[in-house]
Amino acid sequence: MVLLSVSAVSFGAMISTFASAELQEVQMIPFTIIPQVFFSGLIPLDLIPYHLGNLSYIMPIYYGAAIKGVMVYGDGFLEIWGYLLGLIVYAFLLYVLNTQALRKFRKL
Repeated sequence: MVLLSVSAVSFGAMISTFASAELQEVQMIPFTIIPQVFFSGLIPLDLIPYHLGNLSYIMPIYYGAAIKGVMVYGDGFLEIWGYLLGLIVYAFLLYVLNTQALRKFRKL
């Protein structure tokens, strides 16, 4: 949950870096946050047409959904280590992108 929180905050920071005003940031929500709900695994990914379910692998909420395996199925670390690794990679990638974007778009 901590890794998912770090990834979500980093994702929000990246969105706010590219937005020039608060209204513009609010307008980005339907295109960035809401699709993650559909690709999180709430809807079975094999039911999504045209192989669009593969987009779930680039969204952090998919990797955070490993908590379902822990809570419902009693999975241990050996079953969810791939998801945790995905969250770590995603958080690190967002950290690097945020750092580069802040250097480019904001005067530090």
